[in-house]
Amino acid sequence: MAQIGSFALLLALALSIYSFGAGLIALFFPGDPMWERVGETARRAGVVVFGGVLLAAIALVVSAFHDDFTIAYIFHHSNRDLPAPYKFATLWSGQEGSILFWALLLSGYGFVLRLRYKTDPRLFAYASVVLAGVQIFFLALVNFAANPFGLLEGPMRADGSGLNPLLQYPEMVIHPPMLYLGYVGTTVPFAFALGALIMKYPGDKWIHITRRWTMVTWGLLTCGIFLGAHWAYAVLGWGGYWGWDPVENASLMPWLVGTAFLHSVMMQEKRGMLKVWNMWLVFAAFWLAILGTFLTRSGIIASVHAFAQSSIGPWFFWFLVISFVVFLFFFIKNHDHLRSEHKLESLISRESSFLFNNLLFVLLCFVVLWGTWFPKISELVQGNKVTVGAPFYNRVAIPVALLLLILTAVGPLLAWRKTSFESLKRNFLWPTVGAVAVMAFLMITPPSWGSPFGLRPWQDISYFYSLMAIGLCVLVTLTIASEYYRGSKVIAGHTGQGMFASMVQLTHRNTRRYGGYIVHFGVVVVIIGFAGSAFNQDKESEKGLAYGDHMTIGSYDMVCRSYTQDDNANVASEWAIMDVYQNGKLIDTVTPQRLFYKASRQASTKPSIRSTFKEDLYLVYEGQNEAGQPIIKAHLNPLVMWIWIGVWIILGGTVLALIPNAPAPVRVPAARLIQHAAPVATGD
Repeated sequence: MAQIGSFALLLALALSIYSFGAGLIALFFPGDPMWERVGETARRAGVVVFGGVLLAAIALVVSAFHDDFTIAYIFHHSNRDLPAPYKFATLWSGQEGSILFWALLLSGYGFVLRLRYKTDPRLFAYASVVLAGVQIFFLALVNFAANPFGLLEGPMRADGSGLNPLLQYPEMVIHPPMLYLGYVGTTVPFAFALGALIMKYPGDKWIHITRRWTMVTWGLLTCGIFLGAHWAYAVLGWGGYWGWDPVENASLMPWLVGTAFLHSVMMQEKRGMLKVWNMWLVFAAFWLAILGTFLTRSGIIASVHAFAQSSIGPWFFWFLVISFVVFLFFFIKNHDHLRSEHKLESLISRESSFLFNNLLFVLLCFVVLWGTWFPKISELVQGNKVTVGAPFYNRVAIPVALLLLILTAVGPLLAWRKTSFESLKRNFLWPTVGAVAVMAFLMITPPSWGSPFGLRPWQDISYFYSLMAIGLCVLVTLTIASEYYRGSKVIAGHTGQGMFASMVQLTHRNTRRYGGYIVHFGVVVVIIGFAGSAFNQDKESEKGLAYGDHMTIGSYDMVCRSYTQDDNANVASEWAIMDVYQNGKLIDTVTPQRLFYKASRQASTKPSIRSTFKEDLYLVYEGQNEAGQPIIKAHLNPLVMWIWIGVWIILGGTVLALIPNAPAPVRVPAARLIQHAAPVATGD
């Protein structure tokens, strides 16, 4: 299998080089029949690249299932008793395999792009050449710098070292593919943008194509980020879901820039504005995705998510430099083609809301980028590494998030070009009253453990932020509801349908707009979940438990019923079996575990999480005390379930926004209906 995989990768690299070289030359001779045929062969070569990389990936997976430990990568990331799903996940669980997986996804995107070339052959030809250039880099990596089919020196090993215990969790079978699909997907909008810039593409058709690809990429990246957050919450055992880890930040940065682009692109479509800005946003999303990969794989930073120190860091560094220089060259050469067709006419307009929205997203991205790189910068400048933690990010991220919520609430109420103050006041009044009423209710209600009731913003800054977040979430929800109500009321008046049917029809007529509103509502639900973090300060407890011992946290009383052990070929585990009581009533039995993986000889935890809409009871098996009793740490995490529900809503809204609009029903004037019906009525 090693020979098959290595040959397939070399073939794919050769085809990519031909696709790039022949395609590039063909672009210099537009309209020439001979060179058009050469360009067609370049396109077909790019299509076949996918087959070569797919064959290599299959060879690696088959090697994992056949326990072929002559291949060094399989030896280091698998073992005989590893469950089948994790053997499949071996493809992306290590350095070399993950780059092969990246090349596979990139060739898959290229396969789809090149099959759809008839949409606009000239633009797609440019995009195909740019994509081939990126493919050459990753295929060169897996052929020469990080070959997953390298052979292990010495005699055949009886068993492998095993998969990293932190990766042996069901979500890790789908989290990296989703994240990589998002990362790799940023290459396609970049390819179209750079192609359109080079050829001075007339019109905005390229931006429509780019927007749809970006929406798909953004949705996949969103899914990957939150799957990673859930993995951190359910596996690492620290009780949190986001720690501003450098690799978490690496995935967040292209997401922030992509979000900014999806908003600002509407200004280019509607008003012909922000063309330069959008071009740089598309490039920045791609460049930051590559930068995140560099951070993860170069060993330049320390992270629980990162790969070990390796020699491929310089490869990524030079690719980042070359891609930036190429883009900058063509931008300087052809930037006159990107002049805006209109100017901002009023600060109270939808254009201004999108502009401020973009500035805030870019500001937040810069803060995350600065905080992520600050340890390395301080080491280079001062000689000692200074790290920044969650407080640094939160000082900026929380106020910026609140400002973005305000813009999310106000944006739908603003018209293009200019909005009158009276119109804004009329549409904004009742949602504001509703939000203020909810905030007042939360302040005057008696406090309740683990809930937003009884918020006293003057007692703690985190309470102030949570109160503002919940109030603004209510404001956004009410503005979205008012938009739906007004639109549905108009349709109901014209058709005589009920409000629900009118709402469905309204959504079908403009899926992009109302899908976006659903995404915004999902963000609201997620932020309510984030706001719960203000209520779990110091709400944790740790205790060694003998049989029958009690442990209390919040309104929960836990009794250790027993503790036991389990063993199989891959992993040994210790369990604590605990009954959970609330207000004297047995409500659940939970089983926090501690695991020991035999092949890698590493330990891990598997927290037990009991989730409700109000809070999560989070229990971690920390180990054993001197008496051999389990040490249990308990956390009470309010409103966490809202985060995961909100993510599903966001993804649903994204899918809806990608569905084409339903055609508006053709209305026939009543007079014409009477005219056609008259002969029938008279019997003629």
